[in-house]
Amino acid sequence: MLDSLHIEQSGVPIYVQIRDQVLRAIGAGLARPGERMPTMRQVAVALRVDLNTVRHAYDALARAGAITVLPARGTFVAERPPTLDPEAAAARLDDFVHQTIARAAANGLDPAEVARRILAKAARRRTADG
Repeated sequence: MLDSLHIEQSGVPIYVQIRDQVLRAIGAGLARPGERMPTMRQVAVALRVDLNTVRHAYDALARAGAITVLPARGTFVAERPPTLDPEAAAARLDDFVHQTIARAAANGLDPAEVARRILAKAARRRTADG
């Protein structure tokens, strides 16, 4: 996964770019549950960014339940997302939807087309996982 990470001069904070790229890798199946993540230091060196920036991204990923940090053992892709109560799950989903719409608009994309693409990719993934 380390090879797929990169930083763009897009105005998006670097930690957000790292967080989002890791989430995309997990979503695309490039990083599988239980797989060891690169260390924060490896990411910082590879991307030539401050270690605290990577730490910020990893902390956000851990709070979101996407990764699990095991002290003295490493960081791993989470086995499954944490269970949320229905109200918290709805709030998280609404937040994600708002972020997605804002990012689509900022990139000149139609949010409805983004939604159609998400549905199509999810259907293909379900078929492939079979």
